[in-house]
Amino acid sequence: MKLYTKTGDDGSTGLIGGTRVLKTDMRLEAYGTIDELNSAIGLLNAKIQNKELTQVLTKIQNLLFDLGVELATDKSLHSVKQKNDGFIRGTNELESIIDTFTQELPPLTGFILPGGSESVAQSHVCRTIARRAERRLWEAHAHHPIDHDCLVFVNRLSDFFFIFARKLAFDEKVDEILWKSLCWY
Repeated sequence: MKLYTKTGDDGSTGLIGGTRVLKTDMRLEAYGTIDELNSAIGLLNAKIQNKELTQVLTKIQNLLFDLGVELATDKSLHSVKQKNDGFIRGTNELESIIDTFTQELPPLTGFILPGGSESVAQSHVCRTIARRAERRLWEAHAHHPIDHDCLVFVNRLSDFFFIFARKLAFDEKVDEILWKSLCWY
């Protein structure tokens, strides 16, 4: 099997089920952004030595791949016979981790700028891509309904990556960089 098919040379691509859509279709923008987030998480994961934390990130990556499949499936041709509760469990796990890390970390004293170490900065990159992915999913959802549990999961990811960055800074003993306004108000 060849890696290239040439079927997209006309500016279209196939959804799962065979439907052809333009490469500018908002569903492709949504799952493309999910793929970008997954790649950014892979880079973050490569920078971390803590096995527990890398396992959490790998689980998120697997759920994001599942989400990509969900977004790439033409729902008009494939009805979901059974509800997948993977995103509900994923959201619950993220919330539990967020709560645990919040308890372990010192209270926030201001707005935090991305940086401090490569892994902390990369976690903030993941946070911002997750926010963009959520916007793209809601755009696609307006025309092609997306399971609500998927939308909630992606919403929780930006919160997760914010607290994950704080956890990494704490574990690495790196000072968080606090925002100091340079503007006059």
